[in-house]
Amino acid sequence: MPAFKAMGMSMSLQPDVKPALCPLCRKPAAVEHLPFCSRGCKDRDLLNWLGESYRMPARVDDDEQDSGLDSTAQG
Repeated sequence: MPAFKAMGMSMSLQPDVKPALCPLCRKPAAVEHLPFCSRGCKDRDLLNWLGESYRMPARVDDDEQDSGLDSTAQG
């Protein structure tokens, strides 16, 4: 038995990589649609972005609350 086999190493050039999963349905990703599994999930994700379903939480500063073009404060 070669020494590398005894130490738990393999001769594979590919590292042990877990298959990528689709971020929407968790099925294995397809190479032509990475990181998604299909054209359907790819389109669904695009629609989520365009429909503003993905949002980042915002923090409102008290100092800047009334300082914008749409503010109603009279100064």
